[in-house]
Amino acid sequence: MFSRILSGAVFGIESHLVHVEVDLSAGLPCFIMTGSLEGKVKESGERVRIALKNTGISIPPMHISVNFSPADLKKEGTGFDLPVSIGVLTAMERLPAGCSEGMLVLGELGLNGEVKPVKGVLPIMISAVKAGITRCLVAKENAKEAAAAVGMHAVGVEDLKQVITYLRLPRKEQNQMIPPEKTDLEDVFYMKKKEGAQEEADFSQIIGQESVKRAALIAAAGFHHMLIMGPPGSGKTMIARRLSTILPPLSREESFEVSSIYSISGLLPEGGKLLRERPFLSPHHSISPAALSGGGRQPRPGIVSLAHRGVLFLDELPEFKRQTLDLLRQPLEDKKIQIVRSGGSAAYPADFMLVGAMNPCPCGYYPDLNKCRCTPSQVHNYLSHISGPILDRIDLCIEAPRAALDHLYGKSAGRVQKGADSKSLREKVFTARKQQEERYKGTNIRFNSELRGGDVEKYCPLGKKEAEMLEKLYVSLDLSVRALNKLLVVARTIADLEESREIHTKHLAEAVCYRTADKLGR
Repeated sequence: MFSRILSGAVFGIESHLVHVEVDLSAGLPCFIMTGSLEGKVKESGERVRIALKNTGISIPPMHISVNFSPADLKKEGTGFDLPVSIGVLTAMERLPAGCSEGMLVLGELGLNGEVKPVKGVLPIMISAVKAGITRCLVAKENAKEAAAAVGMHAVGVEDLKQVITYLRLPRKEQNQMIPPEKTDLEDVFYMKKKEGAQEEADFSQIIGQESVKRAALIAAAGFHHMLIMGPPGSGKTMIARRLSTILPPLSREESFEVSSIYSISGLLPEGGKLLRERPFLSPHHSISPAALSGGGRQPRPGIVSLAHRGVLFLDELPEFKRQTLDLLRQPLEDKKIQIVRSGGSAAYPADFMLVGAMNPCPCGYYPDLNKCRCTPSQVHNYLSHISGPILDRIDLCIEAPRAALDHLYGKSAGRVQKGADSKSLREKVFTARKQQEERYKGTNIRFNSELRGGDVEKYCPLGKKEAEMLEKLYVSLDLSVRALNKLLVVARTIADLEESREIHTKHLAEAVCYRTADKLGR
């Protein structure tokens, strides 16, 4: 007696369809499972046996063989419990042959027969739809997430008894018993802001620091990496945390991409809501290299992948271990990170905006000699914690000095001088990005920060005066070729903010002001 049930597995960020093949035959009673299985999958046999027993179905003393095809693909997780149980019931002829044909089955079983939710449902369903599979059977808690894959009709079940009753019915009666989950894509997007929530963070709450806010605007417009230097209390963290308020929301395609990563990590909001806001992650400086980059015995997404399409904020940047920071070199350049472990290798997307904040010295007050007690060697060693290759990949570096009293209050006592708010800055970002969208139409480039090599020469042409100025800057500042290209693409973004099709000397002059990171540690 043989049966085959369609299921799915995730390895790294990629999802695959898996056929669960069950065969029952006479022989020594046993439950054998094959097909490159991780420990949790091997335990599935015992969970299925006890769940069926507590549902009122005893497995006869037979030789049960379960194979997961393709056999060379690593399988992990608890999502194969439900397909194995359905395969066993079908092979035992307790369910009609072909009852689950054209249906993908995914779910964990409790010992009482309860069907529990699992991770990674969204990317598996997206792959299933591409393969022509439009029906799935999942835990009730996973139904909305599964239905978010356009074209998928998701059926959410609570326990094995309900599954058995459902699969014994004809197709029309099945839809009457449990109507497939229907999801309004506009409703499925998860927005953090709720009624009655606290006041949203806004750039208008930052008093003074107009030059830093200008740098943040440029970074958001071109998706540039940024470093903010300044003494404690100067507003570095406040500005970084408000960057997300001027970034446009995720597009629908980006939302599916980011939500798939969070689904694999088990971090999707309750109810299977997809993410619409850009991620903002701020790990502590004691984070381990594996937690930042991803990995483990079985590869898992790290912080750099969870920040995909969003902002990765590293506060107190020199306090991070140099070994940990150097792991960022590959994702900053390639927009992805390759994890190689004994259990296999996986490539995770890691296209994020890096924003760093740091003090100018260990105590934080250099060059104010009235407060700073650090020796020159201590200052040099502190700034040298960040390697040159990392600094070379940062597009903008800006100093945030202590705000002066006239910035805090106007001439009239108690009147606070407020700068631009997030709404007005967001409109400027939209304007600049619209120009980039038109300029790079038909290419794989989305933002100015993605320009590389020949692209810089093609999309950042200079006039005679501008070319002469750039050559002088290259020599006088001793720039690397990468730093020179960074300067050009930042100037391109500044020109876009002014709706200028050409890069002028004033754009280059402003862009070179953001290259102070090249001097750190020297």
